[in-house]
Amino acid sequence: MRSRSLSLRVLGAALAALALTFPTMPTSAAAAPSDGSPGRGYIGFRLLEAQVVRRDDPRALKYIVDHLKPGTVIERRFEVANESGTGHEVKLYPGAAKIADNQFAFAEGRTPNELTRWTSVKPSALTLRPWEKAEAKVTIKVPDTARPGERYAVVWVESGAPPDARHNVGSIMRVGTRVYLDISDSGEYADFRIKKIIALRSKDGRPSVVAHVHNTGKRALDLRGKLRLSDGPGGLDAGAHPVTEGTTLPPGGSGTVRVDGLDRSLPAGPWTARLELESGMVRHSLSTRLTFPKPGGTSAAWITDSSNRPYWYAGAGLLALSGIVLLLFKPRSGRATCVNS
Repeated sequence: MRSRSLSLRVLGAALAALALTFPTMPTSAAAAPSDGSPGRGYIGFRLLEAQVVRRDDPRALKYIVDHLKPGTVIERRFEVANESGTGHEVKLYPGAAKIADNQFAFAEGRTPNELTRWTSVKPSALTLRPWEKAEAKVTIKVPDTARPGERYAVVWVESGAPPDARHNVGSIMRVGTRVYLDISDSGEYADFRIKKIIALRSKDGRPSVVAHVHNTGKRALDLRGKLRLSDGPGGLDAGAHPVTEGTTLPPGGSGTVRVDGLDRSLPAGPWTARLELESGMVRHSLSTRLTFPKPGGTSAAWITDSSNRPYWYAGAGLLALSGIVLLLFKPRSGRATCVNS
């Protein structure tokens, strides 16, 4: 199983606020020293199981994403790896998190919230020899009296390195995974709508595309995707370009995603722009004709008709089993008109 998890390096307490603001990380997750020195870091983390109905959900393979009824208990196994030639003492614990300014943000240290009070991690500490791996387990016990709604947390693995002869500053290294837990007696519903697409050129002539998105469901969304530009002037094809990741929309929230890195020499168009966005099992696309403006200007494509397919299923609380349930959604395109400004 490929490792799918989240990694970060925190050098001193001042850098703690940077962690877990990015939704995707390398498949080999590790907290590593920034100076490249061996033996002071490299703690890896990866989930070992996911809920059966989410085995085809890329978010559930690197985060703990679940929908439970009150009174449900779930467990998830994960692996901690010492990817260095020096032994490490590591601590394992849950920490509070929230969605703020359309980003997944975590609290400092062991700050609690409602979800962390339901969550336990065993063992709470590990001694890892050089290159050793060990398994641990996170358990979430939802009270019978839990109110409906989504909660957020982080399962952390922490290792500290004190100052030594080569390093004047000590460090704290943390690596972990996000937890998105929704509580409800009914089924789960997740969906979003692409409201409009805007083409821009900066004053120095760099083109980019911004999409405005509204979360119409009851689950948080980590948006990712790509934009393909084709059928340009003279039949040009500018290829596919990834959406800049990092946007997390809370239920009912709205925000934007960007496509940067387009070539400065890109002709104005018009182009056929196909935007494909997804969060877990929810996928939508939009095709429209789009023209890039002169430097400093914008060109907007407004959706006049779209076919959106939500992610909805009933049932919750299943532990990871050997079977796989495939939930297939075929994205459908909407239609749009362009308005230049």
